[in-house]
Amino acid sequence: MAVRNRFGLPDLGLGIGLRSVHYPTILERHPPVDFFEILSENYLATEGRPVRVVEQIAERYPVVMHGVSMSLGSADRLDRDYLKRLKALAERVNAVWLGDHVCWTGVAGKNSHDLLPIPYDEAHLRHLVRRVRQAQELLERPLVLENASTYVTFTRSAMPEQEFIARLAEEADCALLLDVNNVYVSCRNHGWDAQEYLAGVPYDRVVQIHLAGHTDKGTHCIDTHSRPVIDEVWRMYADVERRTGGRATLLEWDEDIPSFEETFAELKKAAPFKRGARRAVA
Repeated sequence: MAVRNRFGLPDLGLGIGLRSVHYPTILERHPPVDFFEILSENYLATEGRPVRVVEQIAERYPVVMHGVSMSLGSADRLDRDYLKRLKALAERVNAVWLGDHVCWTGVAGKNSHDLLPIPYDEAHLRHLVRRVRQAQELLERPLVLENASTYVTFTRSAMPEQEFIARLAEEADCALLLDVNNVYVSCRNHGWDAQEYLAGVPYDRVVQIHLAGHTDKGTHCIDTHSRPVIDEVWRMYADVERRTGGRATLLEWDEDIPSFEETFAELKKAAPFKRGARRAVA
């Protein structure tokens, strides 16, 4: 049975991650995309063309924000200046929601510019819960946190990833962004059962879904966002949409980015799954 999200946030439909190579097409043609997601850090420290483009896009389309530098799992203090700038940008572009990842990105003030894994144990859960609550208090809205792709695990982990994230969402009272491709990549890399993972997701807290392509190296997968979504990820997405009754779904493409038309064609493959989920709920 489909589960609605507890935050009352809308199913925005089908969206695309905003990339600069697509600016001209979007501004000139106003394609029938339902929403756009921006990478928050690209627009925080500029008053130049990028942020003006986002403002123009936000006049026509809903915008959501997705970041990579909150570093919630780090031992460093939360960067309050960064959070204040994030809040100001969200207000400027009227972001429907904003979020980041369940990970850490640096220590001692140094940013690794990568999404680094954390041990799934009670101590790190308490640490994440505390920091997520602090960030939400400053931002004055729930965070939407994504499961990152991982390539190593920790011997001290005491619970499955999906259980850790479910407990984090419940105890910190935050929302989730379920990246279906990341579930596939992590399950392939660690020998986890993807169906067991999806069965453990608290869908009442999921407000957005990510889809993307990855690079399969045979012995492992890398989350490159550089190619079309594979069939197995589409099947997993269909399962998620049935469980939720439909959530805002976004296609990411960050390397070897094709034309907007090709990107949009890949996104439209999600439409039948979304229609089916909505019919099931109606």
